[in-house]
Amino acid sequence: MSRRTLATVIAVPLMVGLWLGAALVPVPYVTSRPGITVDVLAENQGREIIQVTGHRTYYDGGELRMTTVASDRAEDKVSIFSALRAWISDDESVQPHDVVYRDNETNQDNQVRSHIDMTTSQDVAFAVALQELGYKLKTAVRVAMLTPDSPAEGKLKEGDRIVAVDGTRIDDVDTLLSAIKKAEVGKPLPIEIVRGTKKSTVEVTPAKDPDEDRAVIGIYPGTSYAFPFEVSIGIDPNIGGPSAGLMFSLAIYDTLTPGSLTGGANIAGTGTIDPDGKVGSIGGIQQKIAGARDAGAQLFLVPADNCADVAGAPNGDMRLAKVATFEDAKAAIEAFAQDKAAKLPTCSGK
Repeated sequence: MSRRTLATVIAVPLMVGLWLGAALVPVPYVTSRPGITVDVLAENQGREIIQVTGHRTYYDGGELRMTTVASDRAEDKVSIFSALRAWISDDESVQPHDVVYRDNETNQDNQVRSHIDMTTSQDVAFAVALQELGYKLKTAVRVAMLTPDSPAEGKLKEGDRIVAVDGTRIDDVDTLLSAIKKAEVGKPLPIEIVRGTKKSTVEVTPAKDPDEDRAVIGIYPGTSYAFPFEVSIGIDPNIGGPSAGLMFSLAIYDTLTPGSLTGGANIAGTGTIDPDGKVGSIGGIQQKIAGARDAGAQLFLVPADNCADVAGAPNGDMRLAKVATFEDAKAAIEAFAQDKAAKLPTCSGK
């Protein structure tokens, strides 16, 4: 056997081993790609996604699409090849793991956080839409999520508004947590709630927190509002996070007002929404733009604080409009509905 042949025989297995090793050793990155888009004004299995009880509705034409990003989960192992593929791709991205997830965050931790963020964003979106219509709302506390097999399971439901605990009026989350913490373990605790528009009192027997010396009932509370009627948004419960807040608020407003806000156009966007109507920045803006483009959207609403992230975005023929508030977004849609060539605020200022 010649030296060249011997070198080849030795080198090839080594190279294969190195490539396999690289494929198996995870890198501390998270890859993201365009996720699904959902027209919040559409129907899901023959039922309007936005359901309203106690107020007249106006279901009309046009699309308002919330956008999503499909990312590796907190505990997923990402190979260097997957990271490189995302880095090269025009529609994908790669970020350090600690930028996307908290230290030691598990898939379950992230699922809980995302679910609470989603339900809270829906309540805030409802509040913003109602305030635009002239309603004055008081803040309240609601059940954002239940812990499985907890004392509250079967007694409380997600969405219940908690009015009082053992006679103590509940005005904010801290007051609720304090009232539960002081409760006696094993003794039924009366909790006054509003479910829909009906007020009632349920009894929940607190258990002892396995990690701390305090009573717990097994709920995740969230800030909400005392709404004059009911609105629910029937999207896939696996979709989480707060970034659809803006699109929810626009869709609820459109559903509660006569005529089509969009003028029949296909409009997408993203952004969190604050109670005062301010639109907040989100992650994965380039992937959301690509997903909206592929869904045929004609206009995409970009949070003003994300302007630095949209340079070179793969939007194709889809227009991008910069919005900082709910009013900005509403005005941009109305202008676009009247004239597809209308001058709209952009991140470039042109």
